[in-house]
Amino acid sequence: MDRQMRADADRIVRAAVAAVQPDAAVRRALENAALSGRVVLVAAGKAAWRMAKAAYDCLGSRIESGAVITKYGHVMGPIANFSCYEAGHPVPDENSFRATRAALETVSGLTEEDTVLFLLSGGGSALFEIPLIPGGELQDITEQLLRSGADIVEINTVRKRLSAVKGGRFARLCAPARVEAVVLSDVLGDPLDMIASGPACPDGSTCADARRVAEKYGLRLTDRARRLLDEETPKALFNVHTQVTGSVKALCAAAAEACRGLGYEPVLLTDRLCCQARDAGSFLSSILRTHAEDGKSLAFLAGGETVVRVTGKDLGGRNQEIALAAAPLLCGMTGAAVFSVGSDGTDGPTDAAGGYADGDTCRALQEYGMTAEDVLRDNDAYHALEKTGGLIKTGPTGTNVNDISVALLRR
Repeated sequence: MDRQMRADADRIVRAAVAAVQPDAAVRRALENAALSGRVVLVAAGKAAWRMAKAAYDCLGSRIESGAVITKYGHVMGPIANFSCYEAGHPVPDENSFRATRAALETVSGLTEEDTVLFLLSGGGSALFEIPLIPGGELQDITEQLLRSGADIVEINTVRKRLSAVKGGRFARLCAPARVEAVVLSDVLGDPLDMIASGPACPDGSTCADARRVAEKYGLRLTDRARRLLDEETPKALFNVHTQVTGSVKALCAAAAEACRGLGYEPVLLTDRLCCQARDAGSFLSSILRTHAEDGKSLAFLAGGETVVRVTGKDLGGRNQEIALAAAPLLCGMTGAAVFSVGSDGTDGPTDAAGGYADGDTCRALQEYGMTAEDVLRDNDAYHALEKTGGLIKTGPTGTNVNDISVALLRR
């Protein structure tokens, strides 16, 4: 492993994630928020705890009560009299359902003079949920979608129709109280109705859209679930005001600045990367091959969210697959590396944020009798990168604004 390249990658990751923490963004949003009457807080998503803490630091006892729902391991301590819950992600579990019911109790009995401060971040689709079908059935459909290679918009188009709180339904349950929503975006283009499946946003998708997704991926659905796909979601809400406070664009800008500080000339390829993870990794390494003789240090950046079509039964995540898919074309190159991380600190069902590969990765795999191609076929990027020292681990970061992939060339 090229230790200098790996050290640069770690520095870029730390700097980029630190720059997109939601604290300052929440404080800015609250400066423009109209809060009247009793104020109760509901926060849901991977960044929920940090967002709720920032809100309490700003408003203190102005918030009467609060419910915070986040991923396991993401609660960083108590917040005043708020109730903090941890639940399942990316597949909802009984704790997701239990915590969401508690959140609904928090907003019950409010009047038109009162305000629900709703802090929403990515991951809310799994964490903030009361299903309209049996919980086990919803878990099965979620797993089918996650394994199919469907993108987040397609996944949420289906999920919101199977939920009592998604697709604008939570805002209706808050009525007549006013909902002041502060949203940290993890969906490309910041479509409010798709971020965490839009609990407080009119739904822009249709029943026909949901049926097309089900047919495209051959989802196994019960008659009850199929009927729900034909029930339309709210198309207008009159008690909600929303502010988007962060997105992948800020993550890309922070990563570019970190690259520049390390002597690389940054080139932003896109902040809307949306393709198969393996294709993204191969593409990034091919760019490095093209520019290998340019004679200057370069950093090519791509922000977004790729997908993985699961064909094996092992362990990994989309960012780990990007790194491993880059390895074959990097083989033998010096001063070249590709790495990719999720800004929330987790990649798939693993404890890694993502992965790193350089010109030595394939040789290291061969020493263990492995090839990148075989590993990708088994979707076992985690164990392969663990052997090569290519796992990037940050722990829970407290934010969630998509992923950042970087191809570095040092000259």
